[in-house]
Amino acid sequence: MRTRIRRSHGVIVLVSKNSLTSSGQKWEIQCAKEERKPIRGIWAYTNDRTELSGVATFTWSDTNIANFIDSL
Repeated sequence: MRTRIRRSHGVIVLVSKNSLTSSGQKWEIQCAKEERKPIRGIWAYTNDRTELSGVATFTWSDTNIANFIDSL
């Protein structure tokens, strides 16, 4: 996974309450930070606004995702 992150321009993280206990997702976010990749959190569910430390998270919309991709 680190190789894919390294080759990417940025990382989109789907955030939910399960993110708080997901060791795999935490590892991927840490890899993205170590590789200095921009990270955009997107809430996976409309009724779940879980916050992840160090990850700016936005609602799921075409505009939010497209704006992040366009900024890369």
